[in-house]
Amino acid sequence: MDKGWRFKNNERTYLDKVLSGGFGSGDSGTFVTQLEALFAEKHGQKYAIGCNSGTSTLHAALEAFGVGPGDEVIIPSLTVAMCGFVILQCGATPVYADVKEDTFLMDAADVEKKITEKTKAIMPVHMYGLMCDMDEIMDVANRHGLYVLEDCAQCFLAHDRKGRISGTIGHAGSWSFENSKHMSSGDGGILTTDDAILSDHMRKFAWLGYKNITESTSNNRLDKAMYQSPTWKRHSINSYNYRLPELCAAVALAQLENLDKFCELRHMMGTGYERVIKENKFDILVPQKTPKGYKNSYYTFAATFEGEKYGIEWHEFREKYMSYGGDGIFGALQLVGNEPCFKYNKIGWGITPTASKLQQKLMLFTTNQPDEKEIQVQMDCLDKTIKHFKVTV
Repeated sequence: MDKGWRFKNNERTYLDKVLSGGFGSGDSGTFVTQLEALFAEKHGQKYAIGCNSGTSTLHAALEAFGVGPGDEVIIPSLTVAMCGFVILQCGATPVYADVKEDTFLMDAADVEKKITEKTKAIMPVHMYGLMCDMDEIMDVANRHGLYVLEDCAQCFLAHDRKGRISGTIGHAGSWSFENSKHMSSGDGGILTTDDAILSDHMRKFAWLGYKNITESTSNNRLDKAMYQSPTWKRHSINSYNYRLPELCAAVALAQLENLDKFCELRHMMGTGYERVIKENKFDILVPQKTPKGYKNSYYTFAATFEGEKYGIEWHEFREKYMSYGGDGIFGALQLVGNEPCFKYNKIGWGITPTASKLQQKLMLFTTNQPDEKEIQVQMDCLDKTIKHFKVTV
């Protein structure tokens, strides 16, 4: 398989423009500004801010919310450790909410149980390509006066039963452009919001605190005479250098132009796996439930492995699948609070029994196949694997 199949649109053309232009702005502005404009338009948002990772985006958003020492931010227990890291980087404490047994996503009812007088924000994470129930989460947040940051690192162009795109319902949405994501620039990320005050703060925080950065632009050299004066004072807030490099933005823009195709291929793969499981009528795998009216963007195809009740081990199924030519099957990440950096330092709190059970049972199948032929290969491998174990029980 051609490993570079995703990067055959305008990536090289745009990279050449950056290099041949000496990293200066072209007729259409920088590639960062072009990327931000197109991403905001595609998501129906007023503002987008490019950053150097999907972790720095989360940090910038929490800072804009005013999260600081003594505050708490609620995250799902079953998510990536970076969601906890950024809370610590704000001086705050992560609180772990449980997830739903069928969708594997944040349970709003448990979120409400974890709210204290210290709670500042909720961070729903749209894991594996499926959106959380944002109506339930926003209802809790609105009743308690809390900010909501949607982590969409694994969820591009998914939608809920109301047709709302992931990342457009909370106060801010965050995406990652890391190399495994639906679109990639090697690394990078982006934030969106409709709130001008939040956008201004997020952009300044991520772009070195230049005082003449605004909610709409990171161009801090609009007036050269002023900017080059020895009397000019540049920085209005203490901040980080989370800027998205121009080369990464050039690749990301070309990827964004092709995003619908990438997402549709993943959707074909995810629904293909689900069809194989359904046709075999053998409950050794139970897929993540996509509620009626929702569209799953299938960053990965997630299912619980139920083989133990038939005397079949998790690793045994994985090895058989790979022996037929299937891609590797990933297990779930550790619960955030179980990672050594959190557990041994007793950072965060919150008991999450459903997440604990799911973490041991989840199987995550790849969905980044380049075409229908490769999609069929993976479907056939899964079909052979299920049939192999079906006749043994």
